[in-house]
Amino acid sequence: MVEYKAEILAVGTELLLGQIANTNAQWLSEQLADHGISVYFHGVVGDNLERVRSTFELASKRSDLIIVTGGLGPTDDDLTREAFQLLTNKKLTEDQLAMEKITNFFLKANRQMTPNNRKQARVFDDAIVLQNETGMAPGMIVEYKGSIWVFLPGVPREMKSITANHVFPYLKEKLELNTVIQSRMLRFIGIGESQLEHDLKSLIDAQHNPTIAPLASEGEVALRLTARAKTKVDANKLIEGSEVQIMDLVGDYFYGYDDVTIQEKVFHLLKNKNWTISSAESLTGGKFADEFVSISGASAVFNGAVVSYATEAKKNLLEVDSNTIDQYGTVSKQCAEEMAHNVKGKLNSTLGISFTGVAGPESVEEKSVGTVFISVSGIDTVDTKEFHFQGNREGIRNRTVKKGFELLYKYIQNLK
Repeated sequence: MVEYKAEILAVGTELLLGQIANTNAQWLSEQLADHGISVYFHGVVGDNLERVRSTFELASKRSDLIIVTGGLGPTDDDLTREAFQLLTNKKLTEDQLAMEKITNFFLKANRQMTPNNRKQARVFDDAIVLQNETGMAPGMIVEYKGSIWVFLPGVPREMKSITANHVFPYLKEKLELNTVIQSRMLRFIGIGESQLEHDLKSLIDAQHNPTIAPLASEGEVALRLTARAKTKVDANKLIEGSEVQIMDLVGDYFYGYDDVTIQEKVFHLLKNKNWTISSAESLTGGKFADEFVSISGASAVFNGAVVSYATEAKKNLLEVDSNTIDQYGTVSKQCAEEMAHNVKGKLNSTLGISFTGVAGPESVEEKSVGTVFISVSGIDTVDTKEFHFQGNREGIRNRTVKKGFELLYKYIQNLK
């Protein structure tokens, strides 16, 4: 199988300023994968002639296929053509069909066409011109020093239309594309990235097709499996073979595929059992409830929350025994258990979960920053765990919430 290295470049200072998101690159990467083309580089460069030229020069040296979006408009800061001309010395000419379309657009709109709009019809002499059915500036395909260059408008609607109607039909024939690339994400919780990689070292060291890539995020880790084959069915079979081997080693930590979140997983488990849950939150300050109610349909399983940040709120709202607080403190296993048990009863829920601890910046009740107790009051038992998280105040609170969902997931799973 011949592997072509692709690069996607976006031209536009507005992307660097964060004024708009580069959704074009994401879409193009997905489409290229479906056609068996690997994307090696993404890049964004501002509207500066020399920077665009130097970026093009680097891409020319390292990639077989370079797709450029943006910089084809009528204004002075649209510099894609000029930068490529500096690099290649290729001549530009005015495309008659594109110019007629631009002229007709202004006539039909009863608007005067300013001279700079002629710039949008300029194409390279040896280019394959890709007519723009949804806009004005045409796209182009140009070959230079063994690389294929594709120039597309930056407007997503126009870019997608030209790509689907013209670019991929050309690439299929030119490159004799006969493979696809498929990916699947496996999501794990309760195991760190380093431990997961250690447990899978033999598989990762031997990887070829599919490839295995660990990806860490807040409180969990994922594996991206990517396979190349002639069809999606064949690629998925390769992925499934690797997945079986992975599950044999770390399957106890697996919770879902692709874009599913642990919050959604807990929601669906509760819904399937027709169970409800409520939360009692101290250091998390309602973050758990917020994560839960962000899920559409959460009211089917989430009865509510009591944010009992102050000691008096724990006593008055949750009726935590004063003796418990006097003897053990608010940051304790005993307090967490009463919070979880009492909120479950007060809100008539199947399960109750509580969070109490020290988010910082100072210690509380001689407990160090990062000390957290999470309690799950279940059907017949109360299970409480103590944790010691690292990081700043916000990070500790976020890790606490994620760990709460993990404990709920494991509790419900173990009752199956």
